[in-house]
Amino acid sequence: MRVPIQELQEGCILSEDVFSMTNRPIVSRKTVLTSELIGILKAFLIEEAVVERTLVNGMAFIPAEGIVENPNISETKENDSSFLDTFLIGVKKYKKEFQAWQSGLPIDIAKIRNIMIPLIDKMEKSPSDIFTLHHFSTNEDYLFQHAVAVGLISSFIGKKLNLNKGEVVQLALGGCLADSGMAKISHGILQKSTSLSSEEFEEIKGHCSHSFKMVQNLSLLRESTKIGIIQHHERLDGSGYPFGEQSSKINQTGKIIAVADAFHAMTSQRLYRRKQSPFKVLEMLIQDSFGKYDIQSIQALGSGIMTFSIGSRVKLSDGQIGEILFVDDKSPTRPLVKIEETDELVHLEKDRQLFIDEVLK
Repeated sequence: MRVPIQELQEGCILSEDVFSMTNRPIVSRKTVLTSELIGILKAFLIEEAVVERTLVNGMAFIPAEGIVENPNISETKENDSSFLDTFLIGVKKYKKEFQAWQSGLPIDIAKIRNIMIPLIDKMEKSPSDIFTLHHFSTNEDYLFQHAVAVGLISSFIGKKLNLNKGEVVQLALGGCLADSGMAKISHGILQKSTSLSSEEFEEIKGHCSHSFKMVQNLSLLRESTKIGIIQHHERLDGSGYPFGEQSSKINQTGKIIAVADAFHAMTSQRLYRRKQSPFKVLEMLIQDSFGKYDIQSIQALGSGIMTFSIGSRVKLSDGQIGEILFVDDKSPTRPLVKIEETDELVHLEKDRQLFIDEVLK
């Protein structure tokens, strides 16, 4: 929706780039607005902006009427909502469940299914949307955003590995519940904005075992999913936790969730690190995959790039916009790009300081 600049509020998400007197945007689409960014828009005398109808916290944005529950996106109208609406509202629902677990209530697996199934359906219609999730991570709700994103990315990997629908759903549930044990970690540690002490990190590492205990009696989860949950921080070289298991003892679900977990964490905005391009992170995972991450899962995630790359408009890390002309199967994150402004051809395989920041629709 297009709204006057004075009606914007923190948590609004830009649907379109905002330009001033330059060819490059002063604030890019999919940016979550802060008070500082709204101030910048006002300083540039921007009169209006196009934003999503849902705030980053899952609440509806209704200009001039404050924040209210979204009357147009209910469980009966889920099919009419966008991928972003469905994701943000799913995060809001997951947060409510997580807070119930903190108070001692058991996991209601039906509610987790109701969060993940609509997202799987949206992903099947527009798979490239999973490469936009990093834009919507906030420090306040990262834990909840991460859980839903990991479930979705895990199911994406499973689908690319040609697993059947039941296995894909199990991956979505397992990925989403892998960090459910964080509900048993002390609130002070979860809210800490500075580095963790060694003792605090040891407590955090206990979340895998807590998660397993919370899901072990859920009949709708397969045993392989439950094992994958406790193993999602294990690494092929034995350097992970909680048991230091090695490759042959880590099941497929654990390997897939591990890649999804690392991918989303590395792309997300954190207190101690800016968000990074999914394309750059995929390169980093490939480089680090030997001995740590399952290469088949990483390649499955990377194959998603191939399905929408050729002919796509992309934004490079230096802000230039271009069109992908050719993708090498061996290096899908570093295609040949034609720059719109200059018609220059840039081969990212040779120009290593540049990388794709985002695919533009």
